[in-house]
Amino acid sequence: MTVTTPPRGSKGGVLFACTLGNSVSVTPAVHAVFGLFLVPLSETFGWSRASISGVLGILALVGAVTYPLIGRHIDRAGARTTLLVGTFGLALSIAALALTNGSLFQFYATFTVLAAFGAMAGTPIFQKVIADWFDENRGTALGISAGGGCGIGSVVLPVMAAVLVQTWGWRAGYLGISAFMLVVALPLLFVLLRDRAASGAADTMRLREGMTLGEAAQTPMFWLILLALAAGAGGTTAVFSHVVPILSDRGFSVAAGTAVVSVFALVTSGWQIATGRIMDKIQTPRVAVPMYLMAVVGLVLLETAQGMPLLIAGGALLGIGLGGQFGALPYFIARYFGTRHFGSVIGAMYSAVIAAQGTTPILLDLVFDARHSYRPALVGVGAALLAGALLLMLLPRYGREAEGADADGPLFAAAH
Repeated sequence: MTVTTPPRGSKGGVLFACTLGNSVSVTPAVHAVFGLFLVPLSETFGWSRASISGVLGILALVGAVTYPLIGRHIDRAGARTTLLVGTFGLALSIAALALTNGSLFQFYATFTVLAAFGAMAGTPIFQKVIADWFDENRGTALGISAGGGCGIGSVVLPVMAAVLVQTWGWRAGYLGISAFMLVVALPLLFVLLRDRAASGAADTMRLREGMTLGEAAQTPMFWLILLALAAGAGGTTAVFSHVVPILSDRGFSVAAGTAVVSVFALVTSGWQIATGRIMDKIQTPRVAVPMYLMAVVGLVLLETAQGMPLLIAGGALLGIGLGGQFGALPYFIARYFGTRHFGSVIGAMYSAVIAAQGTTPILLDLVFDARHSYRPALVGVGAALLAGALLLMLLPRYGREAEGADADGPLFAAAH
């Protein structure tokens, strides 16, 4: 009789840890609060908004280079140590931003270090842990981890940072975010976060399922998913980081902008979970298409609505779009390409998404500096969302494995 050893840790503890880790990852801790620091930094040092947004380009460049490398590493060695070191380094890097002295070079250098640690503790790395632990209801678990974590963090951290910035200045805002990560998040991650080790032959075979990155890149699905998600999530995240200045330039208060960001984040969180659940139940990738179209309507409301109810509705629709985009990415990867090389594949795809995230905010601010309005850039984001929806329409339905296979496993019939 073969005696198997259960994997150390529990699904519930790991899901909580990954959700918490995502709540202090780059999206909540940098992108969600970026608009709160944009104007104070510009006024303090006389920097243009485009030059400040250049740091998001650094995040994109470093992420594009490092995510595939980190993905390959965690496929071989596990993710726990990488995630703990990354979270610690990200917290210290954010604290170091409070030491900014007016030198753009220093500001950019700090963000370069921040970007490297942020990639080590990025959402794709936490999603690798979830994909390994959850065979059943994988889409729901992925949605809770990334959607719940990033969404909650994108509400809590901007509110906390807004209070600190308005009371004690922007330096206190950076220090407060860092302290929350070091004092609250990191100790819990250390206790609860675990890699899943194979507990027997069945688990070993499960972990061996899936395409390599090279094999996945030879399929049309890989490129359709990559382009659709980069176009959608890149543009929508850029808008997310600029809601406060967009509305401020239209005459709305910082409090109003922060309220819209909070709704945007909350809906993103809830809808990412809903997307995972929907994709667990409805076996077609096209369920994400209406979510892209809702985001386009949200853009129109953000730029044209005159009252708070319509602005809130615009934030909610944009949240549906962003939640659908990020909820779909890891699920598509697991369904089309399997989980054995999940880290490598999601690292490569996420590098494209984060490259778009870094490029589009710079374009938004370049347009603003040239035209004194964000409207032309928002039109471009809307066009990108429509293009992404069209690409998703070209994806085939998931294939079928041999009868009796796990419904959450990779469906290679669709990929060959």
